[in-house]
Amino acid sequence: MRKIIHADCDCFFAAVEMRDNPALRDKPIAVGGAADKRGVIATCNYTARNFGIHSAMPTAQALKLCPELVVCPPRMSAYKETAEHIRSIFLQLTDQVEVVSIDEAYLDVSNVEQFNGSATLMARWLKQQVQGQTGVTISVGISVNKFLAKIASDWQKPNGLFIIKPDEVSNFISTLPVEKIHGVGKVTAQKLHQKGIHNCQQLQQVSMHQLTEQFGKFGVALYQRARGEDFREIKTEHIRKSISVERTYAENIAGIERISHALLQLAEPLMQRFPQDLQQQVKSIFIKLRFADFSTTTVEITPSAQQLAQLQQQLKHQRLNAAVFLPLLTEGLSRGKGGIRLLGMGVKLSEPYALTPDVKQWQQLVLF
Repeated sequence: MRKIIHADCDCFFAAVEMRDNPALRDKPIAVGGAADKRGVIATCNYTARNFGIHSAMPTAQALKLCPELVVCPPRMSAYKETAEHIRSIFLQLTDQVEVVSIDEAYLDVSNVEQFNGSATLMARWLKQQVQGQTGVTISVGISVNKFLAKIASDWQKPNGLFIIKPDEVSNFISTLPVEKIHGVGKVTAQKLHQKGIHNCQQLQQVSMHQLTEQFGKFGVALYQRARGEDFREIKTEHIRKSISVERTYAENIAGIERISHALLQLAEPLMQRFPQDLQQQVKSIFIKLRFADFSTTTVEITPSAQQLAQLQQQLKHQRLNAAVFLPLLTEGLSRGKGGIRLLGMGVKLSEPYALTPDVKQWQQLVLF
């Protein structure tokens, strides 16, 4: 029996805007184009949704529904950075991650031994880590396949956690409206309603032959989803681009000595995350700093081929000399003011087997 988690960020773009500008938290806000340029709403927070505002709505119409609506212009770089951070947290739990979009992903945790194999405990950890490290909440659904996990993640939004256990699938699915099946839009729903089919229990009475005759290949999916079935596998297609570790501090830390000490303390967890059988090579090192005002900066350098080969072996054999990261601190600290609320360190990786001749040569010297 599989254990599938679906994680979905709550009003993601709006959540990032509220995080970076706390003054917006209690206001109706949306992210989208300007009304005078015929813009549309990309997303909005739950306060704005109470006014009937939703994604894809023209901004001008949204402002008529809620004149107090704060419309934020999109900041894709900030959203992408946060999304990458969230994905890095997912990858700490399992490599079986399928990224569906910038704000949602599936995780197959069937073979994860952490948390005694409990998908519920894993989900709670994910929610805690994502909110603690990024300031964004996620809604999580757990079940035996992708279809049910996605339904579950939407069941108790926002910031929800809902589980559809194997022995609950039959009862749960029987009353599920057909509109909840992914791919059933207004047209398909109307055709089903005309036949007196409004929920999955009623849909179960229709044969696969009848469904494929009317809906083509989608009829097979309808037949399966009506029974809570979904045989799709997790499609990872993921090449790890970096390995890193971060820590958010309860109180901001200040002073070069304290920050340097805190950075060195990240060496052990970084080594623990470095797979011994990794086929990729270290190509650069970086540190990440988030200041008290939530501004974030990353400093990255490419050491010499000899240093890279030595670093690769140190990480692989759990003997990292983290002092190599310290020179990056001076540059990083010069880019902001105030204390540090988050500190991170990591390595960027090359494409698999993409070794330069220089690195290959120095690897041989270090190995032998």
